[in-house]
Formats: sequence, C-alpha cells, structure tokens
Amino acid sequence: MIVWLNGTFGAGKTTAAQELLDLLPGSTLYDPELLGSGLRLMLPAKRFEEVDDYQDLPSWRRMVVDTAAALLTEVPGPLVTPMTLLRQEYRDEIFGSLAARRIPVRHVLIHAEETILRERIGRREETPGDPEGSASVRRWCLEHLEPYAQALDWLKSDAHVVDTSALTPRQTAERVAEAVRTGAGACDIVQTPEPTAETLAAGVLLFDDQDRVLLVDPTYKPGWEFPGGIVEPGEAPARAGIREVAEELGIQLPCAPKLLVLDWEAPKPPGFGGLRLLFDGGTLTAAQIRELLLPGSELREWRFVTEAEAESMLPPVRWNRLRWALRARERGCPLHLEAGIPVG
Repeated sequence: MIVWLNGTFGAGKTTAAQELLDLLPGSTLYDPELLGSGLRLMLPAKRFEEVDDYQDLPSWRRMVVDTAAALLTEVPGPLVTPMTLLRQEYRDEIFGSLAARRIPVRHVLIHAEETILRERIGRREETPGDPEGSASVRRWCLEHLEPYAQALDWLKSDAHVVDTSALTPRQTAERVAEAVRTGAGACDIVQTPEPTAETLAAGVLLFDDQDRVLLVDPTYKPGWEFPGGIVEPGEAPARAGIREVAEELGIQLPCAPKLLVLDWEAPKPPGFGGLRLLFDGGTLTAAQIRELLLPGSELREWRFVTEAEAESMLPPVRWNRLRWALRARERGCPLHLEAGIPVG
C-alpha cells in the first residue's frame, strides 16, 4: 500500500510523514522527489529546459510507479509518500499504473488555509546561513499557492482531507493513521493489468443528433478516450465493443456495430502496441443520453464534442485514429491503418 500525502508547500506533508512512520508498523518513507533529482543529474540539461517541472517528464512518472513496486518487494509497507501532485492527469497516470500493479493507494490531502500556508512559508529556512537561497525557495513555494488553489476542487473530491491549520505534526499524523485504518482516501480505480504482449482493443464511436462524438475521461490514465477496451481471449471484437459500452455507459447497442477503422499501433516501450478497432455505434437518442451512467471507479466524465474540439482533448495517436474513422463513416467504407496511416 502507498499512503500518498498530497498538498502544497507549507501544509506539513514532510513533518507529518516522519511522525506517521511511528504510527504505521512496517512503514517506509518513499520520496519521489529523489527520483527527480536523479533525473536532473542523468538527463541532458536541454531536456529539463523543455519542461516546467520534473513531474512533466514521462520518465519520472513511470519511475515513481516502478520504484514503488520495487520497494514493496524489499519492505512490508506501507510506503509513506509526501509528494505534491496537482495535475489531475498525472494523478490518473500514476495511481492508475499503481492500481494495475495491484498496489492500493490511500490518497490524503494535507491542507491548510492560504493565510496559514503563507505564514509557514515565510518562516521557512531552507539553507541555514544562506539567506538568498532560502528566499529563493520561499518565492518558489509561494508561486505554487495559486496552482494549488486551482486544483483544490478535484483534490478534495478525490482525497481524504486533513486540515492542519490548528494541528501539530503529530496530531496530523494521528489523523492520517486513523484514516488509513478506516479505509478513508482509498482510490477505487479500475485495476487494468499492464499488458505483457500485443493487445487487441475495440472502441465504439457514439454520436448525438448534432453528429458530435462521445468521449469519456478515464480515472486510471491521462487523456480522453473512446468507450471501449481490451478484447478478452476468445471474444469477438464487435461483441467486446458492445460489452464495453454496456459496462461503461449502461447503453445496450441493439446490433453489432459497423467497423470504421482497423489500426495497427506500433510498439513503443513500455507499450507493446497491437490492433485497435473503432466501430460505429450509431446515434444515441435523447432518452439514451439522459440515462448515460458512469462507473465511478473507471470513468470520471463524458462529453459530446466536435471533431475540432476532439483534437485538443485526445492524445495525438487517438486523435489521428478518430479523424480517419470519421472519414470512413462519411464514405461508408472502413479503412485499414498502420500506425495511423491508411494503407492499401
């Protein structure tokens, strides 16, 4: 298990984590910031100039998961992880990958009001004897208060909140330990096992009466997606699409959907690639749209979007697949793609 102590600078994550080690038997401190420091030493400086923060590096986010899994083969756990994580798509990627490895997460938000945070940051002395260095760190911490405020809505809905405004570090740790014991902050994310070979996946495009396409926002990975999923062994791809639409949205398709595109996705480590099929699920009625259901452990939101809107929401590989699927739908003829490019 991982006890992820989230929150901005000055909330008291690090001091609470140290106290928490005494309250959770077998616990170990796991600080992903060390991974960022290591990458800064190993990667070319030019790479860091391309990002605002080491959390923007895909390698850091993958290393967080891989290192946690490795540590849990050496220690009994839980891992106590004091780490600010304000971008929801990064939370999806990291927590979803942990769920895929069957590593449960307790997400706890260590919170304090902004006036308290500013007061604590103002007293912070990062490097004794180096007033300039400490002042620089304080400025950096203060700059993160606005992004934290902007992230509070999703953080409070996702995590168990412990307000530290009037608590000592020990009292904070006691509240966190009690939350862990009672199961508070458990992330009920779908556990999609990481593939070990090429996979076959079936997605279904559903439309409204304005010909906008339905996209869904998974809780377990970043970026928007089409309804659908991995085809199970022995299952027909079209039937898999029907099953996934029913499971994810509560929509029962009356017949097998028509194929729009078959796309071979090239392996790109750590992914294995495979075949990706997109089917035309047709136009939903107003009544069907009103009755759309979302499994909270798998999908966060749904939205009908235009083709132009989809381009800004989908990762490039999915967007490319969608635009060719829409062309195939217009022409009434399915397309064969390889790595997103029509062939044949």
